[in-house]
Amino acid sequence: MEDIIIGKDGMTLSKLANIARRGAGVRLSKGSENRIKASRNLIEKWVAEERPVYGVTTGFGALSDVTISRKDTRRLQQNIIMSHSAGVGRALEPEIVRGVLALRIQDLARGNSGIRLETVNRLAELLNKDVCPVIPEQGSVGASGDLAPLAHLSLVLLGMGEAFYNGDRIPGKEALKHAGIAPVELEAAEGLALINGTQVMTAVGGLAAHDALGLSKITDIAAAMSLEVLMGSRTEFDPRIHQVRPHPGQGAAADNMLRLVQNSEIITSHKDCRRIQDAYTLRCSPQVHGASRDAVDYTAGVLETEMNSSTNNPLIFAESEEFLLGGNFHGQPVALALDFLCMALAELANIAERRVERLVNPMLSGLPAFLVSDGGLNSGFMIAQYTAAALVSENKTLCHPASVDSIPTSANKEDHVSMGTISARKARKVVENTENVVAIELLCAAQAMDLFTNLKPGEGSLAAYRTIRDSVSHLDQDRILSTDIEAVRGLIREGRLVEAVEKAVGPLK
Repeated sequence: MEDIIIGKDGMTLSKLANIARRGAGVRLSKGSENRIKASRNLIEKWVAEERPVYGVTTGFGALSDVTISRKDTRRLQQNIIMSHSAGVGRALEPEIVRGVLALRIQDLARGNSGIRLETVNRLAELLNKDVCPVIPEQGSVGASGDLAPLAHLSLVLLGMGEAFYNGDRIPGKEALKHAGIAPVELEAAEGLALINGTQVMTAVGGLAAHDALGLSKITDIAAAMSLEVLMGSRTEFDPRIHQVRPHPGQGAAADNMLRLVQNSEIITSHKDCRRIQDAYTLRCSPQVHGASRDAVDYTAGVLETEMNSSTNNPLIFAESEEFLLGGNFHGQPVALALDFLCMALAELANIAERRVERLVNPMLSGLPAFLVSDGGLNSGFMIAQYTAAALVSENKTLCHPASVDSIPTSANKEDHVSMGTISARKARKVVENTENVVAIELLCAAQAMDLFTNLKPGEGSLAAYRTIRDSVSHLDQDRILSTDIEAVRGLIREGRLVEAVEKAVGPLK
């Protein structure tokens, strides 16, 4: 995969995923190099003049009134990295760390931080040589940036801390040596420039939003398959319904599902039946899916704006030779959006689990109990529905918004914080839970579809069914279901299910 050029703008969720998960490297554009050099020249000028500049010639936070002598500026920058490395908990996965590195480089490339070009290039070396600093996942309050986790990331630049390298967790100094990277000795302003930003919450949340965009299509596929085997109607997808209530996500979901069930012999077979209306989980699926889709799109937009922003303090403006003190490190926009994402994805899981219940309950489906023959001897998908219910309930607890909480820090200098990194971690877990719930629905729908031996499903449903059956066989008798669930979740994560369906019916919205 070709390197991704880091400029002033242009980072997307797709590029973030390519860097984090698919091994894409990065390199700075010429314009980025020039911007970094210009702001660095100003820092060196101000240090030589002994001008008071927050975090450069002064202390930090509540200690910003303390003047630091010129001879202590280097020590100040190393001290901030060490003292702020106070995170706890499990280490973030390497794909997250790669994402954090990419977004930190993107921020610094905008030229508003005062960091040296040499130091930014060293960050790029860590990423390109797959040295992933060990970053504890807990410790950020999401204002003044992700101070603690970014400090742990920066430790490795100095030859401290720990890193993952070639699958091993080793001291940072050893990782640098194995990768052929020289440690950095920080100069004035660089410690603060490295840790003052929102890149941890944005990387975690960005990958969650990227997955949520794909999951929006998957839930439409699962709902269409369930609707067919539950003998539902395609009337609820009629464009006229959605044109008179023109929410974009609703219209997109309806259009997707209408194309998925196109030419369905199953639906045609009962067009004259006596059922008047379908249950809400089928009839209102475009409305529910669509509202969540709009929320996901909103979140993705917020995160892409944040990914292409300068979040340091102070901000250096080389053109006017000024620095400004502000609060772009405050994670409130990201925190609110990711709390919203939690609710949006939880609702997709909620409605999917209710469709699972309809599929396995013979009183609602008219299908064999728990979708298996020899019921009693075999339990079929009984406990798969339990798992879906457990995940849905867990999602509900995760939907309490982290962004409504705030605890003052730094001797009340930093007296309102976003908790955005908690929002991001929650959102990531809700995405994972929802993927598993929808995987269970897909398994159940495919199992039910096996019963319609003489009738073909819609073109999109058929493509999805065949893709599932390429990985998971029909359940003739009880077996370990967790393996099947994980296999279908893999089809979701790898994009294979959407790819197969889109080959059959064209790109889904």
